[in-house]
Amino acid sequence: MKKSQELQFNVMFRPEPEGGFTAVVPSLPGCISYGKDLKEAKDSVIDAIRGYVASVKKHNGKVLHDEGSFMSSIQLSTSEARQKYLSFQSLRQRNF
Repeated sequence: MKKSQELQFNVMFRPEPEGGFTAVVPSLPGCISYGKDLKEAKDSVIDAIRGYVASVKKHNGKVLHDEGSFMSSIQLSTSEARQKYLSFQSLRQRNF
C-alpha cells in the first residue's frame, strides 16, 4: 500500500469583470480553473489540481508543490514608484 502524501499548493483567485473567479496554481503550469463564486472556484481548482497531480504521477513525473511558501498582496502607488524611478534616473545621468 502506498503512503499518503500531503501536498500544499498556493492558489491565486482573480475576480473576473463579467463575474466569477479564475483560480490559478502558479506551481502547476496550465492548472487554471473558474467558478461563479469563490466556493465554486475553490472546489473547481481542487479538482483541477487532483487531475494534474494524477496525470503527472501516471507519467512518472515529479509534482512541484509549494511546501513552506505563501503568497501575499503588495500595493504600490504608481506615482510614488514613478517618482523614485525618475529620481534614480536623474542621479544615474549625473554620475555618468
